[in-house]
Amino acid sequence: MDELDTKLAAARTHLMLDQPFLGALVLRLPMVAADPRWCPTTATDARQFYYNPDYLAALNLAQTQFVLAHEALHCALSHFARRQHRVRNRWDLACDYAINPLLLAEGLTPPPGINVLDEFSGMTAEAIYPLLGDNNTDAPLDQPADAAKAPSNPDPPRHTEATDEQDPPPTGAPQPPPLSHEAREALSVQWQQRLAGAAQQAQQAGKLSGPLTRLIEELLQPPLPWQALLARYLSLNARDDYSYLRPSRREGAAILPSLRSHQLDVVVALDISGSISDQELATFITEINALKGQVRARITLLACDAALDPDCPWLYEPWEPCHLPKTFAGGGGTCFTPVFAWIDRADRQPDLLLYFTDAAGEYPIQEPHYPVLWLVKGKHAVPWGVRVQLN
Repeated sequence: MDELDTKLAAARTHLMLDQPFLGALVLRLPMVAADPRWCPTTATDARQFYYNPDYLAALNLAQTQFVLAHEALHCALSHFARRQHRVRNRWDLACDYAINPLLLAEGLTPPPGINVLDEFSGMTAEAIYPLLGDNNTDAPLDQPADAAKAPSNPDPPRHTEATDEQDPPPTGAPQPPPLSHEAREALSVQWQQRLAGAAQQAQQAGKLSGPLTRLIEELLQPPLPWQALLARYLSLNARDDYSYLRPSRREGAAILPSLRSHQLDVVVALDISGSISDQELATFITEINALKGQVRARITLLACDAALDPDCPWLYEPWEPCHLPKTFAGGGGTCFTPVFAWIDRADRQPDLLLYFTDAAGEYPIQEPHYPVLWLVKGKHAVPWGVRVQLN
């Protein structure tokens, strides 16, 4: 245990010197040797860092830094409080896929068997989760500590799966109790404050990388759900204004402001290449229906993969509900040019083009003169316009 204590102290010291942001977070977790029967590797309940002495003894100093930072970053990102309705093992795996690329990009040395995919780099756990298969059997680096004993528990501590065939004798701390809802919320706020403090400390030392800076900014100023962003954007484009024109004499002598509302012309384009599911398309159209009447928007609906659907456009007045056609002729590759070409041929100047897509396709070379709002599933960038993340 003396050797392990020395290794843990050295690992924390190296993190404080080389990675002050991660080191400051690690220092917030007291180190506790745990009973191997419930903690085969490492674990955290957002209060303490639990470790299996045999597991840590097998790691070198650099790998020890990785597992310390890994657990601390789970806490700082409030993964313990963000799962909501999601399936536990799939959520834990998504969290690992979100964290591990960050630590590798910082130059940390991983222990054997970590989960990492380049395609998930830069994505949040919420964005990664729907991309994982329902039957994925991969084991995350951390997992609920008491999953086998209390699978219905909403927020147990996290740790890796046990692999020993026989339970070792109790040699460390017992399994901690699960977090209550109140404790989870309080810890989430506390870790957000610690995150901000650690970031400020690292910035002052000039040792906060670009990816971590962007991550911290997103966490401290979280984005609104896409439905709220869409509603805000449509409302800003709604052409409602007050008029002080003199009323008729029958209305009296006083000149009071009156609201003049004009109809919005909105083109909505759907990516039907197969990257967007029918359920997601239906959810999107439901949201459009909820908003179009409020802003008096006339909707022109287009569907496109590599070419426009031959049956489009579909036109809907502000009082008419939009609905999806029963079938689309799409399912091929993705090209955005046909939608913009159709608008040009129709000699249209819409108030807004709203494109629902995964953003992976061929774009027009020239940016149009009208505003474009991309509602994007996945992590692909767009060359111009306003990008709103779906997940």
